[in-house]
Amino acid sequence: MPAQVHQFLCQTDNFGVLVHDSETGATAAIDVPDAAPYLAALAGKGWTLTDILITHRHGDHIDGVPALRTQFPKAKLHIPAREAERIVPTTGPADALLSEGDRVTIGALGAEVIETPGHTAGHIVYFFPVENLLFAGDTLFALGCGRVFETSMTVMWESLVKLASLPGETRVYCGHEYTQANGRFALTVDGTNTLLVDRMREVDAHRAEGRFTLPTTLALELATNPFLRAKNPQVQASVGLPGADPAAVFGALRERKNKA
Repeated sequence: MPAQVHQFLCQTDNFGVLVHDSETGATAAIDVPDAAPYLAALAGKGWTLTDILITHRHGDHIDGVPALRTQFPKAKLHIPAREAERIVPTTGPADALLSEGDRVTIGALGAEVIETPGHTAGHIVYFFPVENLLFAGDTLFALGCGRVFETSMTVMWESLVKLASLPGETRVYCGHEYTQANGRFALTVDGTNTLLVDRMREVDAHRAEGRFTLPTTLALELATNPFLRAKNPQVQASVGLPGADPAAVFGALRERKNKA
């Protein structure tokens, strides 16, 4: 039986995610903004937490870890090695410090660790190649990407290029429900993209009904997310950089989004 993924809202617009291996009963939490929704979700599913996988150091991704570990003291904590000094004071000691190319096992499930610096300098994501699942944290959003706080725009672009090379059928889970706002911006720079226009109709309908817009797929993002389309002539023209280096186009897009 394939991996089971349970997604739920945390705080205002953060997503909580549980990944469950039905073969072994192992269950992982992907980031923990707040413990209470995770405890409720675990109880509702009848699952026992065995692992906690952290993508980056921001409080809205780690603040709930201590309370969750209190309830599941045997759960193993996996964190990005490059951010350990800034995570451990909040979460307590980690069981694994992860870097590019490391592998995490959740029962019979296996995830590859990919470093994606940009939003934070040590951000990592978790890719399950057999299941085609990507837990992207705040690096890649549906129709958007994270703000670039701690690196150059070029470094963030290179991180997105890494993710863009994954299989198109990869299902992508992100840290926040930002799709509708991201889509409004996307239309201002890629408004002749009929796939984007059609997608935004679906997004608006989903949100009007209170439904989540995630997961997305990498193929859909490549077709409609302007931050992955910095090589596209229409997107380049929209920021006044026709024929420019895609990293420069990406930077201009991100700066424009920051001011939107």
